[in-house]
Amino acid sequence: MQHEQEPSDTAVTHLLSPIWWPLLYFGALLGAGMAFASDAPLFWFNIVYATLFLAIVALERLMPHREDWLEHDGEALNDIGHTLLTKGTAQLAVAATAIAPMAMATLTRANDHASHLWPTHWPLIAQVVLALVIAEFGLYWSHRIAHENLFFWRFHALHHSVVRLWVVNTGRFHVIDSLIKMVLSQAPLYLLDAPLPVFLWVGAVTAITGLLTHCNVETRTALFDPIFATPKLHRWHHSKTLQEGNSNYCENVMVWDHVFGTYLNPAKASPDRLGISGKVASGFLGQIVQPFSRKGARQILGRQTVNDVQTDPRSDDSTSPASRSAQPP
Repeated sequence: MQHEQEPSDTAVTHLLSPIWWPLLYFGALLGAGMAFASDAPLFWFNIVYATLFLAIVALERLMPHREDWLEHDGEALNDIGHTLLTKGTAQLAVAATAIAPMAMATLTRANDHASHLWPTHWPLIAQVVLALVIAEFGLYWSHRIAHENLFFWRFHALHHSVVRLWVVNTGRFHVIDSLIKMVLSQAPLYLLDAPLPVFLWVGAVTAITGLLTHCNVETRTALFDPIFATPKLHRWHHSKTLQEGNSNYCENVMVWDHVFGTYLNPAKASPDRLGISGKVASGFLGQIVQPFSRKGARQILGRQTVNDVQTDPRSDDSTSPASRSAQPP
C-alpha cells in the first residue's frame, strides 16, 4: 500500500496531536497504579487497558495519521485470532503478549517475596525503571535477531506483513516469536529476584506502550521520541525498506537503540511503504503452521527455490542470506 496522501491536518488534529499521546500514556500509567493498589489488580488493570483501547479506536476515526490505513485489509480477524491464541486469553483487546507475564508473576511470586539480589530498598519507581532497562535489553536483542537472522525472521515476519498500522494488529505475533521475547525479557528479572510489583509494572508499561505504538492516530511527539517508543518511531520500524525497518527495536524505552546505533527518527512522519516482500498465508491456521514447513518458510522469505537468489524479506533489493546477515541494520 502506497502512502499517496499527507497525514490529516484539521483544526482538531492540530490541537490534539501534540497532547493526546502523553495524556493517554501517562493517564493509563496512573490508572495502572490505581489498579495495582486495589484488591483485584489484574481485573482493574484490564479495565484500564480496555478503556485505553477504546479511546485509541475513537481517535483513529477522529484524527487518523493515514486515511488509507482505515481501509479494510482482510486481516482483522487474523489479527484478533493471533492475539487471543498467542497468550491463550479471551481479553477484548490486543497486545495480550505483555499481559501474560503479569499473570504468571501473580501466580509464582508472593507479595512478601524476600529478595537477595534485587535492590528492594530502592523506591518502587526506581526499581521499575531498572527493570524496564533490563527487560528492554532482552526485548531489543530478541527483536533485532528476529530481523537479522532468517530462521527467526520466518516467525517474526507475520507481524511485519501488515500494510497498515492500527490498534487491532498490535497483537499480531506468531506464538514462537512471542515466547522467545517473553523468555529473553522476563528471565533476567526472575534470575535477579525481582518482586511481584516490579513484574506488574513492566507488564503494564509494555501493554500500554504496545497499543499506542501501533495506533493510526496523527501525533507529534518530538519531545518524547528520544526516550519512549512512540507511534512515529514504530512506523519507521515497520517500513518495507530494509535500512529503515531494521531500526527502533526497543519496545518501551529507546535506551538500547541509542547504545547500539539503531535509533532512527527522520523528519518525515512515516515511511512510504509497510510490509514485506515475501508472503504470509491468507488464513489464520495457515499463518500459524506456515513457518514450520520448508515451502512455507520460502514463501515468507521470498524464495522460489533453495538455489534461487533470495529477495530480502524486508526490502525489494535482492541479496543472499549470508550477505543480509552481514549487513548493518
